[in-house]
Amino acid sequence: MGALGRHPSRQDLVSAFMHDLPQPSGAATPPPEQPDRVVEVGHGGEPPRRGRRRRFAWLGTLASVAIFTASAVVLWTMASEVNFAEVQAAFTAASGRQLGLAALLTAVSYLLLTCYDALALRQLKLRVPYRTTALASFTSYAVSFNLGFPLLTAGTVRYWIYSAHRLSGGSVASLTIISSLTFWLGMSLVLAWSLLRQSGELAVLIYTSIWINQFLGVVVTALIIAYLIWVSLRRRAVIIQGWRLDLPGFRLSVAQMLLGAGDVCAGAGVLFVLLPGGHGIGFETFLAVYVAAVMLGVASHAPGGLGVFEVTVLLALSSYPREPILGALLLYRLCYYVVPFILALALLGAYEISNRLRQARATLAQQEEENVS
Repeated sequence: MGALGRHPSRQDLVSAFMHDLPQPSGAATPPPEQPDRVVEVGHGGEPPRRGRRRRFAWLGTLASVAIFTASAVVLWTMASEVNFAEVQAAFTAASGRQLGLAALLTAVSYLLLTCYDALALRQLKLRVPYRTTALASFTSYAVSFNLGFPLLTAGTVRYWIYSAHRLSGGSVASLTIISSLTFWLGMSLVLAWSLLRQSGELAVLIYTSIWINQFLGVVVTALIIAYLIWVSLRRRAVIIQGWRLDLPGFRLSVAQMLLGAGDVCAGAGVLFVLLPGGHGIGFETFLAVYVAAVMLGVASHAPGGLGVFEVTVLLALSSYPREPILGALLLYRLCYYVVPFILALALLGAYEISNRLRQARATLAQQEEENVS
């Protein structure tokens, strides 16, 4: 799980990743001297501004450590009260239908994730065969979901595969950031929908009031609408650590939002179908719990939100027996994280072996031509 020292922030990872990449061409280029309609995200201002950014980075790190530590304490407390024989029984009690649906929804979720890269490539005006896009997307997500720090881990795996198709390091970094934007737009849409549609059920489930849930839903909806209006009025760009990245326009942003929402619903569906019968929770209500758990897991910087995700779900479903919920969570980890991770490693190994063999054959053919001549 890693040491609980300083977890690098997303800004640190982008800086480190881009610092080591070659100068890109096309998609992500150094900004002009006076960039128009650009939002600056990164270092490069006066010393006081850099100082403020460092303080904010440390605050983010402290918040991540605090979330992870609090989750670990709560999980330890819960585990001390759990009958693990019952957890094992719940783990093995899943029916073939549940496991089949979980496997199907996992496949749907990862299939939709490959479209994240396809949309990003369209935004960057880059053409790559879908089989390459699917391989890069699936393996990068499967690895980053388990190792954490997606901008670094997913970016590295993508660069390994896309560089063979002459994508520059800057293009791969831009693709990774745009794909992350798709994820957050989809999460926001699902959260807003669930908060507004199921505010009453959520109030009972997580001990809040209906108006608080509705207010949060309205706020998230307003932010989504404001973003769509912002990108539709004119071309927008951000400067990230000295690199300019054009943001998708209105139509592509809507496609990102719907695609991300579909992926989130499929991922939530994996855990939902594995829950024990008789819980009485509607899927729309469960979506809000799932999204909150994923967001806190991301904020903790723990690989795959490990521990934080489970604690959030257990607390939200505290009115139900813990052992069956823990069994479902373990099965969810196995279906959605472990199995795709193993498959991704196998695919990456096969990809590397295939490249080595191709290079060896090309070298031998060249040597034979030289010998003949």
